[in-house]
Amino acid sequence: MKRKAKPETKTGIISASPPAASSVTFSAGFTLLEVTVTLTILGFILLVIFGAFRLGLSAWERGESSRQEVQTVRTVTQLISRQIKSAVPYRFRTKKAEGDYLAFEGKAQSLKLVSALPVKARKSEGFVYASYEYKEGGQGKGSLILYEERALNKNFFEEPVKEDSGIPLLEGISEIRFEYLREEDPEKNEPEEWVEEFSAKDEKSLPKSVRLTITLANKNGKGNESTLNLVASIPANRFEDVSLTARRAAARNRLFQGRGANN
Repeated sequence: MKRKAKPETKTGIISASPPAASSVTFSAGFTLLEVTVTLTILGFILLVIFGAFRLGLSAWERGESSRQEVQTVRTVTQLISRQIKSAVPYRFRTKKAEGDYLAFEGKAQSLKLVSALPVKARKSEGFVYASYEYKEGGQGKGSLILYEERALNKNFFEEPVKEDSGIPLLEGISEIRFEYLREEDPEKNEPEEWVEEFSAKDEKSLPKSVRLTITLANKNGKGNESTLNLVASIPANRFEDVSLTARRAAARNRLFQGRGANN
């Protein structure tokens, strides 16, 4: 009896299909969109940095300009105060029949006086005749002008000032006001008070003090205006006081000269 052949079975044989080709690709650079976005962000950052730097520089320049302006105003007002404090009751010789009178005339926007302290000259060379006047300019801004010369000419107080000799002390002034402290007069029953006009020709003396109010306009037209107040006393406001002081000084000089001769 013949045996049937068993069909051969394949065992341990694994059939595998070859792997598929890889579909991954590598980029070699940036796309145009990425470059555009990067440049836009970088430009925005540079714009912010430049704006902050420019703002800081502008603020520093404004602060420096304001500091210099304040320093200039302070220096000028100190000079004005010193010259007013050094005012003397200088008797002016006039050719008119009304006789001599003291050279001092104060108004709301001008002041004329004789002082022992010059502003323009570096050193004192005798009495100087000083005239302060407010000159209006454009856009509601004016200047405080000083005219100064030596009190040599007999008619200096009655002659007009030389326009070309004036120097601007302060500019950008929107308002200015001079005031004068008049002494109490019991005989006329007049109290001590501040007045807008003072004439030594009528008062026979100088005021006790001079008050100056200056309003500086803002340069750029924005913000509040700054106001400056100055009060300067006049110690030698009477002619008799100056004469007495001069006599005492002459007496002291004679005394010292006598002691030196004895020694």
